[in-house]
Amino acid sequence: MAEGRPLGVAVVGSAFMGKAHSNAWRNVRAFYPDVPDVRQQVLVARDAEATRDLAARYGWAEAATDWRTVIDRDDVDVVDICLPGHLHAEVAIAALEAGKHVLVEKPLANSVDEAEKMLVVAQAARERGVLSMVGFNYRRVPALVLARDLVASGRLGDVRQVKVAYLQDWLADADAPMTWRMRKETAGSGALGDLASHAVDQVRFLLGQDVVSVSGSTETFVRRRTGADGLEDVTVDDAAWATLRTSGGAVASLEVTRMATGRKNSLSIEVYGSEGALAFDLEALNELSVCTDPAAGFTRRLVTEADQPYVGAWWPPGHILGWDHTFTSQAADFLTAIGSGDEPSPSFADGLAVQRVLAAVEESGARSGELVDVEVS
Repeated sequence: MAEGRPLGVAVVGSAFMGKAHSNAWRNVRAFYPDVPDVRQQVLVARDAEATRDLAARYGWAEAATDWRTVIDRDDVDVVDICLPGHLHAEVAIAALEAGKHVLVEKPLANSVDEAEKMLVVAQAARERGVLSMVGFNYRRVPALVLARDLVASGRLGDVRQVKVAYLQDWLADADAPMTWRMRKETAGSGALGDLASHAVDQVRFLLGQDVVSVSGSTETFVRRRTGADGLEDVTVDDAAWATLRTSGGAVASLEVTRMATGRKNSLSIEVYGSEGALAFDLEALNELSVCTDPAAGFTRRLVTEADQPYVGAWWPPGHILGWDHTFTSQAADFLTAIGSGDEPSPSFADGLAVQRVLAAVEESGARSGELVDVEVS
């Protein structure tokens, strides 16, 4: 940890996630004043001119184009990786070995092999006081933390069934152009890694259980799209479905797609237990529907009270939070862990566990839905 100065942060990647993470680092101390102080040291991306403009706009002290030189700098203590999946392992391993705390956007990697290597390096770094975390930001949605607490308290009884669907429509138009997210060599997978990583993490987070077996399938509905050099093959999935069985005996149904016309960012979760149930939708992220009296059915709970998870740092009751707040709370949690030396959560081990489930869904789909066991560490 930096002595006598704020922790210098470098965000590597300036696109969608780079913007969200930059916003978090800019605001974290305003709402979480007790976390270690930070300095937005450098924003890193390929285009020098564009990165300089974005760095100034997002509040960074400077811009750079080579992450390799940045991770060796004495004024950089935290490296936040917001790059395409195929670059996660290389940058994270190099940064950890250079003694930098590392936050990596989900999914942790493009493959189980990469994720395993990242975990080995992270565990070695941990012994030197260097910490790492994977960015499953929905763990910081107050309603979902409340849902996790309700499950853990036994209010729902024995959890039997879970239904989770993450639906978007930004690829529903067959004329939507090709991007790196549709190439296996850069994205690893399509909706599976992009959306199912969040969904699987929520199953593990809410239930406190591992996924032990999977039966699944994937589909690519639009197999060719127009890129910079003409038509290209889409080499990842557009949608995926799976049945997951957990270590506690629950069964979860999973559906993820980027082809659900009219759905912009709908992550819906339903949990059914022997004595109660709950339901959530990200498009109404300040609300949780709870049933603890089956005769009365569901009631709507607005999760905006100061004593509810993550809410106290923000606004008075009823003044709702948004998607971007989860990243600020995520940054605060990581800084708190750095300050205390405690293990951050979710860890690279959690990221690897999710990666194993995603790989099992892909394997099952290639084997016509055959049941695939998932390795549990």
